[in-house]
Amino acid sequence: MRILKATALIAALAIVPAAAFAQATTAKKAAPAAKHSSAAVASHSTAGTVKSSSDSSLVITKGGKDQTFTLNSSTEKTGSIENGSHVTVHYTMDGKNMVATSVAVQPAKSKTTPKGKK
Repeated sequence: MRILKATALIAALAIVPAAAFAQATTAKKAAPAAKHSSAAVASHSTAGTVKSSSDSSLVITKGGKDQTFTLNSSTEKTGSIENGSHVTVHYTMDGKNMVATSVAVQPAKSKTTPKGKK
């Protein structure tokens, strides 16, 4: 009977560290996946009228409120950005700064008369 209890005790002591090691390995594998998903940067977009622009910043007006974007060398610019132009801006947040990833100038609406009206 003593031998049976001793064997059971030894087996239990051998299984506990093995189970703890298996859990630690699983946790280590799960950690990079969680880290990767938090590294994904959320992208946003908005549109408005250009109030001012420079090589490093863009200010647009939307709904009466100004929004300031940081422009950098990786910002893709489509069209000529001029004051009064209607633009669509795709951006990411860097802390509290909105960093433009792309700026696309929308073509001006033509001012032709509708068909049938003269």
